[in-house]
Amino acid sequence: MLKRIFTWWNGATLGALFDIGRRGALVGEDEQGNRFYEERRPSLEGRKRRYVIYNGLSEASRVSPDWHGWLRYTFDEPPTVAPLKRQVWEKPHEPNMTGTVHAYRPKGSLARGGVRQASTADYEAWTPDSENKS
Repeated sequence: MLKRIFTWWNGATLGALFDIGRRGALVGEDEQGNRFYEERRPSLEGRKRRYVIYNGLSEASRVSPDWHGWLRYTFDEPPTVAPLKRQVWEKPHEPNMTGTVHAYRPKGSLARGGVRQASTADYEAWTPDSENKS
């Protein structure tokens, strides 16, 4: 309960939950447990605000492309009403792992020890002893 009161990065604070619950209507939930809401009445600009309450860590890359399109008004209908057509070449959605222990670390990166194979484009530092003396 204290986590809900004092942290915004673990889902939503109690104030946000109260406000979205009062003004918004649940539209749907994705496969990760994130819940999506839309305001019941349009704002002064004439469109209804849309919200996501994350299930766990608030990380935008955890929102799948179909729900992202709905949140950003690319699609009028949510994926629960009009699912996004998947192409055969599409890979499943994966969240951004940058900054985590699961991040991609190529050969030669400092996170993997910083050792890489020598290259012909490697820089050689100049030293006065290496100059030809005439």
